[in-house]
Amino acid sequence: MDVAFRTSLRLKTAVRSPVSSCRLWSPRVWSSRVWSTGVWSPGVWSPRVWSPRVRSPCRRLHGGPPPRRPFSRLSSEDLAFFRETLPGGTVTDPDLLEASNVDWLKSVRGHSELMLRPQTTAQVSDILRYCHGRSLAVSPQGGNTGLVGGGVPVYDEIILSTALMDQVLGFDQVSGILTCQAGCVLESLSRYLEDRDFIMPLDLGSKGSCHVGGNVATNAGGLRLLRYGSLRGTVLGLEVVLADGRVLDCLATLRKDNTGYDLKQLFIGSEGTLGVITAVSVLCPRKPSAVNVAFLGCETFDQLLGTFRLSKRMLGEILSAFEFLDAACMGLLNTHLKLPNPISDCPFYVLVETSGSDAAHDEEKLHRFLEEAMTSSLVTDGTVATEDAKVKALWSLRERVTEALTHDGFTYKYDVSLPVERIYQLVTAMRTHLGGRARSVVGYGHVGDGNLHLNVTSPARDPALLAAIEPFVYEWTAGCRGSVSAEHGLGLKKRNFIYYSKPRAAVGLMGDIKTLLDPKGILNPYKTLPDDLL
Repeated sequence: MDVAFRTSLRLKTAVRSPVSSCRLWSPRVWSSRVWSTGVWSPGVWSPRVWSPRVRSPCRRLHGGPPPRRPFSRLSSEDLAFFRETLPGGTVTDPDLLEASNVDWLKSVRGHSELMLRPQTTAQVSDILRYCHGRSLAVSPQGGNTGLVGGGVPVYDEIILSTALMDQVLGFDQVSGILTCQAGCVLESLSRYLEDRDFIMPLDLGSKGSCHVGGNVATNAGGLRLLRYGSLRGTVLGLEVVLADGRVLDCLATLRKDNTGYDLKQLFIGSEGTLGVITAVSVLCPRKPSAVNVAFLGCETFDQLLGTFRLSKRMLGEILSAFEFLDAACMGLLNTHLKLPNPISDCPFYVLVETSGSDAAHDEEKLHRFLEEAMTSSLVTDGTVATEDAKVKALWSLRERVTEALTHDGFTYKYDVSLPVERIYQLVTAMRTHLGGRARSVVGYGHVGDGNLHLNVTSPARDPALLAAIEPFVYEWTAGCRGSVSAEHGLGLKKRNFIYYSKPRAAVGLMGDIKTLLDPKGILNPYKTLPDDLL
């Protein structure tokens, strides 16, 4: 830091900061040393909506389930087979099944009478071979942290849990390639790698319970996508069990393999509808030795976008995250989780993270960026943390927004991808469109990849409010050539809205692939693909 600049500024008082010894700064002062209640179940339907991209007349879209398909019912003979195949891994106790029958948001409830907990790929193969022969539907389940009803049964599908498939199969210290079973919890893998001076390329707010197989099956984006890219690039190989029990071993550990079709890409983001992922190999970056987090305040979204452009220009290769939340999100964090705002109140907040290998170099780049941001009046206040505990405290303001929303009432959640400059326009448009019908309309997300999390809350489940939100949110998104699902997938709730983002020819081809790999449709039925294909 320039000595003259350092001595010309005075210390900012940190009365309200939850990270009391962080570096704190504002345009005026700087210091370098201080720092739902409603539950869906079969038979409950949401209002009908229509897709502007569908060319055929009267294609109906809805959020409820189609009728149960003619799958077989579970019999005593089936139970006997599974108990013999999985000693100790067959769960029929209704109390134990309860948590796996309901999604994390408690908005979708299935009625499965059986959960299977295999430990090996061979056991998964035996299970699916038998289910295929008997036409028994299967609902693959990881950590059950999904937000679109993709990881729980709709009717009485057998739950196939990967919870016991939690072993690390190998790690190459030279290449940084990790191979593990699909049931490994993301946070556990992160700890395993950090002990070896590496990190996972993926970071999510649900890392304490989500499974890596589920992350891959939904092509989860998360907080590090700006720096390390999507799972389509960092996943090198998969082991997948197909619907008829065949094992597809594409568990490659090569960064370059240009032989034939890249079959693993079919299963990344397929939400368990094409096969059950049992093992993953993933390329892991080295753990950065220097991490800084700045939490900044902006008066307008245009200033926020200006700050993003400036960060890309001045921080370059060390920029690892650029997240935002609005004042309404901060209010929910204050009210429901008692998390204080570490800076002065602003309409918008930005979390900027840098990760590198040279602390002095990174600190200097960050300082120059912050100096330019305040000189240009892009930001009005901010705080910076470098110590691990304080970095986590600032990150919690972004990661716990979803938790705060659960305390605000029934939440309608939308995960859309838009041109970066249009992200917040949707939040503003939704507030205007709904008027006073909603309790809260908030926006937060990943500016770096154009991913907005739009959330609307009400005191209770409100069909009239839902009818006002949908299809407005999808039509608005389609009008910007955006995607109705940026990272959460389609699952049960959004399957019929796929036409807002994909042409009919593409969706039809998806249906052909599904029929080829799962001709009986037993894998995660009623999910991802629209009803008119099935």
